[in-house]
Amino acid sequence: MPAPIASDIKPDVDSVLEAILYLYTESRRLTKEVARQVELTGPQLTVLKLLEGVGDLSLSALSERIRAQNSTVTGIIDRMEREGLVVRARSTEDRRVVNIRLTEKGGRIARAVRIEPMEIFRAALQTLSARETRDLLAILTKVARGVQSIVKREVGSQPPKADEANQ
Repeated sequence: MPAPIASDIKPDVDSVLEAILYLYTESRRLTKEVARQVELTGPQLTVLKLLEGVGDLSLSALSERIRAQNSTVTGIIDRMEREGLVVRARSTEDRRVVNIRLTEKGGRIARAVRIEPMEIFRAALQTLSARETRDLLAILTKVARGVQSIVKREVGSQPPKADEANQ
């Protein structure tokens, strides 16, 4: 269990957590709202906008970019492919790699979505100076590593659940 927070900084830590939760919640709310307008799910919109911005991606690269398991992204891509939004195409450089590519329909929908949460957050971050941006990145990276370390230590040390132990 992580060490308790010193009482003199607890209010500040709580304020930081509230800001992080607000940003996360607002991002999800905006994504769902915009996705609903174009009859997509939030994850589908995220994939469309990502592919529009960076081009074709392999399933593993896409999974990494949207921070989801390959199996989860496979399900999303399967549905998007059935709806004619994306296609799977073998890489010309490495035939073992299958890239996800926008179809004409997927590209048209992606272009129709003018604003998305990432753009809103980018615009808000542009109010920071270059130094503030670098400092924020360093701080958030340190926090992310701390979370990863705690999760790895705490979750990794848990005994398996009853159903997992029987497998």
